[in-house]
Amino acid sequence: MILPIVFYGNPILRKKSIEIDIHSCRRTINTLINDMFETIDKVQGIGLAAPQIGKNIRIFIIKTPFYNKNQDIINNYEEVFINAKIIKIYGELCNFNEGCLSIPGIMGYVKRKSHIIIEYYDHNWEKKKKTLQGICSRVIQHEYDHIEGKLFIDYFSSIKKRKIEKKLINFFK
Repeated sequence: MILPIVFYGNPILRKKSIEIDIHSCRRTINTLINDMFETIDKVQGIGLAAPQIGKNIRIFIIKTPFYNKNQDIINNYEEVFINAKIIKIYGELCNFNEGCLSIPGIMGYVKRKSHIIIEYYDHNWEKKKKTLQGICSRVIQHEYDHIEGKLFIDYFSSIKKRKIEKKLINFFK
């Protein structure tokens, strides 16, 4: 089922999400995961967090392109992150033009470090710990911010925030 996307201005996007009880709600969460992937495919996104669909729980998914050395897409990296916790963010600081399904029409450069170490439960409810880099690291950091109540526009300079403020107010009235 395609889920409706929550837009900027909805208070759930600013709340810190609560942990999922991994012992009691697996069937419900498994259905939600399937719906989230169906939704991300429909909207052609590369990441989706539960707050973006109105759920205040700690789950997000990513479906990012994975490139080979020739910059050809060879696969999509798909993963489910339940109760994720970023252990470490490190590496080169990279500037990249980001956008967000919950803030359509707004793009901006965000500096993020190139590598992360993250612990989480996957779609099989197995505990994982991975080191990721590049686009996967960036998308995970963006989606992780969502479950922490943070948006990519929070990284903008005060000048950039003032420039987009009117657009945000008018677009989301």
